[in-house]
Amino acid sequence: MAEQVLSRERFYLEAVLETSNDAVSIINADGVVEFWNEHAETLYGIPSGQIVGKKMNAFFKKEDLKILELLKTHEYVLNIYHQPRPDKHIMISASPIFDEEGNLLGALSIDQDISNIVELNEKLTLTTSELQKIKHQYNEQNLHDPLSVIKGSSTALQAVKTLALKVAKTDATVLIQGESGVGKELFAQGIHEASNRKDKPFIAVNCGAIPEALFESEFFGYEKGSFTGADKNGKAGKVEMASTGTLFLDEIGTLPLDMQVKLLRILQEREVYRIGGHSPIDVDIRIIAATNSDLEKLVQLGQFREDLYYRLNVVTLNIPPLRERAEDIPALMDTFIREFSYQYDKEPHEFTEGAMAACAHYGWPGNIRELRNLAERVVIFNDSPTVGLSDLQLLMPHLTEQTKQPKLSLEKDQLEKTRITEALQETYGNKTAAAKKLGISRVSLYKKIKQYGIE
Repeated sequence: MAEQVLSRERFYLEAVLETSNDAVSIINADGVVEFWNEHAETLYGIPSGQIVGKKMNAFFKKEDLKILELLKTHEYVLNIYHQPRPDKHIMISASPIFDEEGNLLGALSIDQDISNIVELNEKLTLTTSELQKIKHQYNEQNLHDPLSVIKGSSTALQAVKTLALKVAKTDATVLIQGESGVGKELFAQGIHEASNRKDKPFIAVNCGAIPEALFESEFFGYEKGSFTGADKNGKAGKVEMASTGTLFLDEIGTLPLDMQVKLLRILQEREVYRIGGHSPIDVDIRIIAATNSDLEKLVQLGQFREDLYYRLNVVTLNIPPLRERAEDIPALMDTFIREFSYQYDKEPHEFTEGAMAACAHYGWPGNIRELRNLAERVVIFNDSPTVGLSDLQLLMPHLTEQTKQPKLSLEKDQLEKTRITEALQETYGNKTAAAKKLGISRVSLYKKIKQYGIE
């Protein structure tokens, strides 16, 4: 009976381990593989039949295996960065396995593949640096305003741009606040380009995109031999890479508390310690941070250090949302339409008065990013050279459902009249075709034509 229970429990356990989305492996006290699930096969390219029953160090370098360390240290690890192979970046959680009497039976490891995240982060860093060089060369050749890429002439935007250019000439720490999609990184790049550090590195770090376990090594770098799987020559972190230039910390509100303490020390001491290093490395950096969070509220909730908040909040730029500078929308839309027309090899579209009015009065919760996405859809899907209100409603049905009140609101009747007028123009006065285009009956169309006095 006891054997049946044990057999059943083994099947249960194997079902759980196979159901995991991560690579799961179990070794015994001698380092021999006892279990190797399907995800482990996929991740490492080693079939279960080849590795089970054999020592794991026959397939990996012994010094690169965290799970083998556990047989000696008997210590649990949780979400630790690990690189068992040069092409594999892993987040590992592992634990030793003991029997009832405390004897070591082996160890279990759960490996999550984060190679794509790490490689993408490296590519983004390189790409940002290269783009920054190209942009700097372009600015030098054309002697144009570093903030000219930020389109708009509204009073609200011009006030922020003026302040940005004024603070750019100093080394003061800048905190850029604004909703998602308002262009905070463009302002950060513009401040760098207008500064005395313009020909030095601009290193952008998205604090919300780096896994917490990887943050310290990515941020501060590490000395050679600091941990299992580390680059044998060590690696400079983002802070060190930004020395003499600008370090841009996007989504600063998501920075883990322990990292906030270390960032505060960098701001105070202007020096950094690599992981495994014992000597400080001097860094000459200008810090620009950005957030769409309410940092004051996070401070009150104990999720953001008050001393760091005041260190960052030397000069604050509040970027207005698009709904507060609606007069900039035509210029932005024209810029994006031309950009995508060139990209997709099409002629630029022209917006009717009604279509542009609807854009100007929409709330744009996604701000400039949402506007840019709409422009791309217009270029891709609209075959007519003219973009009318009905065309926009097909591409973005809620465009006229969330118009702002009361100052910039379009009256429902005026919108409906505009739609009907455009439909009649597009169908050359054919009321049957216009009704079909509007999705209403011909009788309803005649009533509305009479109601609105449309000729």
